[in-house]
Amino acid sequence: MKISTRQVDGITVIDATGRITLGDGDALLRDTIGLLANTHRKLLLNLAEVSYIDSSGLGVLVGAYTTVRKQGGDLQLLNLTKRVRNLLQITKLYTVFTVSDDETAAIKSLNMTPEITLPVLVDHPYGKAGLERAAQPHVVV
Repeated sequence: MKISTRQVDGITVIDATGRITLGDGDALLRDTIGLLANTHRKLLLNLAEVSYIDSSGLGVLVGAYTTVRKQGGDLQLLNLTKRVRNLLQITKLYTVFTVSDDETAAIKSLNMTPEITLPVLVDHPYGKAGLERAAQPHVVV
């Protein structure tokens, strides 16, 4: 797998080429997006030259999306091949990602999307333990 990056109107475009599979580019893509997410909030992943993605590669895409979103950014997918598009539809991940076939439209969309800023809770009536408890998922049986 080969990866290159470029800037277009303030958006970081990541051009991926090859296969995103276990041991064949998954770590490279994960690490690249992880590093970019620290300084670039809006990423566009161009998959036009990606011929195949396995389950490990899907995990990388989901992990990258989660990492970018936690940093307050956005990750969109661009130019999916028919095979990759079908895979995302079968796994229902097509509904998670914003997908575009037009780079100009995708860049415009990303530039219109405000960055996400998460509120910082300074005071909580129950202290730090209360904040941690509030962050835990609630299960009702």
